[in-house]
Amino acid sequence: MARFNDLIEGYRRFRDTGWNRERERWAQLAEGQSPQTMVIACSDSRVDPAQIFDVRPGEIFVVRNVANLVPPFETASGRHGVSAALEFAVTQLQVDEVIVLGHGFCGGCAAALTGQFDDAPHGEGHFIADWIELLREARDKVRSEHGDSLDEEAFHAMEMEGVRVSVRNLRTFPWVAERERQGLLQLNGAFFSIAEGVLHVLDEATGRFEPA
Repeated sequence: MARFNDLIEGYRRFRDTGWNRERERWAQLAEGQSPQTMVIACSDSRVDPAQIFDVRPGEIFVVRNVANLVPPFETASGRHGVSAALEFAVTQLQVDEVIVLGHGFCGGCAAALTGQFDDAPHGEGHFIADWIELLREARDKVRSEHGDSLDEEAFHAMEMEGVRVSVRNLRTFPWVAERERQGLLQLNGAFFSIAEGVLHVLDEATGRFEPA
């Protein structure tokens, strides 16, 4: 497992190889960034968007959080990290695509489905419980469809429903909805199966995920 000293060694390898190979690219990036795509992904260590999509430095603007969630648009004051990143990407960088990337074996989605942190409002798990509350309607939907037996199929359904929730929430932001109506912004949902290494893309017309 990588610890800080291991990461320093990794940096040295990157400096000697990856950075030198892309030296001209890094020089360009020092002048600024202009990614066309934003990816909202999970913090899970197994799901790195840059690795999955095989992109070069500066090509995607990435936000990662527990269960790849997008909260709905709110005007109340607060520390809205995901909303601020979304606003920056859409209104300042003017990306023309936003992708919500879910994945298999997601701990955040599993916790939401099982209610693991429901009874920890003031102890360990408080922040997690508050965050995954965004998936309550999704949890109710999956439980109603799959019953009390929370098997692998139910967890899989929860992970995909989480992506659908975040895509819907994207449209609650007025500057996202306006740009989508104008054809200036495209919203996509995707799901990466860790075990099979297969990317599935959400077809919003059918509501289904199909292999890319």
